[in-house]
Amino acid sequence: MSQTIYSRVQALFGESGYRPQNKSELSRSLRLAPRERPQLGAALKSLQKEGSIRVDKSGRYEIIRSGSKTRADRTRGDAERKPRPAKESPGEKRSEGIPGVIHFPKSSHRSIAFFVAQDPEALQKLGLDLDGDSLKMHERRTKGALHGDKVLVSIKRSGHPGRKKAKGKSKSSRPPKGRSRDRDSDRDDFDVRVIEIVERRHQRIVGTYRKRGRFATLEPDTPQLPEVFDLVEVLPNVNPGDKVVADFVSWDSPSSNPKAAMIKVLGSPEDPFVDIIGVIYKYNLPLEFPREVIKEADTVGDTVQADEIDPHREDWRDRPVFTVDPADAKDFDDAICITELDGGGWELAVHIADVSHYVRPGTAIDREARKRGNSTYLVDRVIPMLPENLSNGICSLMPDVDRMTHAAILDFDRNGKLKKSRFTQAIIRSQRRYSYEEAFERLEYSKQQIEDLADKNEAEMCRHLHRAWDLASILRKERFENGSLELDFPETKIILNKKGIPVDVRKVEYDISHQMIEEFMLVANEAVAKFTKDNQAPSLYRIHEDPDPDKLNDYRQLALDYGYQVGDLTQTSEIQSLLKKIKGSQEEEVLKIGLLKSLKRAAYSADPSGHYGLAKVNYTHFTSPIRRYADLVVHRVLRRLCAQKSNDKTHADRTTQTPPQAKLQEIGQHISDTERNSAMAEQDTQRIKLFEYLVRLTKQDNRRRFDALVTDVRPIGVFVELSDFFCKGLVKREDMPGGDYRFDAAKKTLTGTNPKTVYRAGEKVKVFVVNVDVGQQMVDFGIA
Repeated sequence: MSQTIYSRVQALFGESGYRPQNKSELSRSLRLAPRERPQLGAALKSLQKEGSIRVDKSGRYEIIRSGSKTRADRTRGDAERKPRPAKESPGEKRSEGIPGVIHFPKSSHRSIAFFVAQDPEALQKLGLDLDGDSLKMHERRTKGALHGDKVLVSIKRSGHPGRKKAKGKSKSSRPPKGRSRDRDSDRDDFDVRVIEIVERRHQRIVGTYRKRGRFATLEPDTPQLPEVFDLVEVLPNVNPGDKVVADFVSWDSPSSNPKAAMIKVLGSPEDPFVDIIGVIYKYNLPLEFPREVIKEADTVGDTVQADEIDPHREDWRDRPVFTVDPADAKDFDDAICITELDGGGWELAVHIADVSHYVRPGTAIDREARKRGNSTYLVDRVIPMLPENLSNGICSLMPDVDRMTHAAILDFDRNGKLKKSRFTQAIIRSQRRYSYEEAFERLEYSKQQIEDLADKNEAEMCRHLHRAWDLASILRKERFENGSLELDFPETKIILNKKGIPVDVRKVEYDISHQMIEEFMLVANEAVAKFTKDNQAPSLYRIHEDPDPDKLNDYRQLALDYGYQVGDLTQTSEIQSLLKKIKGSQEEEVLKIGLLKSLKRAAYSADPSGHYGLAKVNYTHFTSPIRRYADLVVHRVLRRLCAQKSNDKTHADRTTQTPPQAKLQEIGQHISDTERNSAMAEQDTQRIKLFEYLVRLTKQDNRRRFDALVTDVRPIGVFVELSDFFCKGLVKREDMPGGDYRFDAAKKTLTGTNPKTVYRAGEKVKVFVVNVDVGQQMVDFGIA
């Protein structure tokens, strides 16, 4: 951030005649050039964090003077000033200041919104016994809130509190996740109103610039936002139809369009990579590192020097350590070494890049890494958490070079039971780098094929691979026996040419080479979590809370509808049994997705509450510090504990104390948010290029055929999902081959007469692409 802009903003707020202004007005008051607007935003955020300014309900920045009331004080004061009705029954009491998030459906249904409480239990404590996880509200009561905004609301039950639901409603009529049951009755019993917008999610908006006469507008790419924003500022080098970036300015009333100010022109949608740059701006991902971070990173060498290798580091450079990663990977976090023990069993060494040796707490690199939270893997690029000379250089465990690691050394008996664990800093020199494809090929070799290899070093490494899978296969079997859920989904890789044009879509096979590395990372993470927890050291954990029983009951009804007999799904053994039953069936993907939607999202927390999906009491993230900040924090905790146990004062002196519990909880929330933000950006770029690829297919004479699964049958046609990648679409009734079709509502089938063909959910079909609506992200298929 420019200190000049920061100082100018401070000076403006210090003027005696200053009146609250929004960001656009501040920009004009300071006479900022368009390129300086991002620096203004950064300055305002800094001043907000310092507690010098705040944003009022209209989006204007006001000064917090000494003795000013806090938001909580103002809310409390407002509540005290409000006249109370003379008589108020318990059911009519209005609950104030409840925090949560506003969600809008797509723009064609913007007359309503949904409020999701930050803490659903808080609503129950207030006596609001909700049957679902969201409340419907009218748009006119959202007070200018946009999709994803954090808000405070007031809630009042408008109907009689004792009113019962109408009889005859079956559980099968429950709507999908995010919508409560009995939507048309119970939801309307609540009067929900936004009283304050706490934080805007879409402060920056990406969309298409339109010009009609003297009116300039922006059509946002995000369908949950209003269809049109009025542009109060337009850059001179923009053309109608260009993709642009704008800053949100204000939204005074739902009856008028919200306002935004253009800050950057990305270019024509036809230009290569403009679509990906748009996603980067949409999710506020960083395009480059701050200058101070680059300067700090440049001081780190590209090789390990002899004077860096402290006596406490174990030397593993002559051991058969190797890596297994994707063929196009550049940042290698992890390496393994497997040794057979006398009397049976194995010693597994999981070596993880010792990023904490190079990135110390409080440095510019550390602050930026914490801010980013994680690396983001878009379809055509990586936005790394660390500068490239660290992530792809000195921290990456490349073959044939010395690298610092933090290792988990785990001893297992011949049955795969963990007998002993220890943790240490080490130095390695990886003997071999395998791609997953190479490792899988070697794992398929017979003993004779290994003996016949001309390269004896390669033969020896191949034996290590087989030894590793011997252990991993036992660990994998035991994990599922202990209740871990197998919810693997097919992954796809979109192949781009040098111009950023998608030329192919390939399915990524999840074979035993992937499973082997996964099992080793899981046991290392589990061992580290147990060690930090047993030592009562404040740390970060990867948690996955138990699912809501009501959601599992809803999912049970879905399984019953598909003809599967299931018991109490709050017992993981019942879920495992169902997953075994559906494996390989036509409806496997449909039911797996349904189960996934019934489960809570994994997150980071300072509270070691366990991992439901993995069936582990202790779990953390330790194995990817190059790309996840949580792992870097855990490394620091582990480093300090190891120093304390070894009484290594030199080592301890170099180790900065890790944050206390409360601060770690705050970090955990932040990096959980950045992880979700990155995941959405990654999915967006995948979806954009997938649709671009499908559009190209419609222009080819020899159309590619896809395996697809019928997911639903309606009078208008059948909905299908491509089996090799997550892409859904519709085969319209009129586009289906041969004769008339009759829809059976009871059986949910479409039956053709010539020839006689029956389509129902779960059927496998061959399809080709007929039409693609990129804007609505809809695909029409034809039956091949």
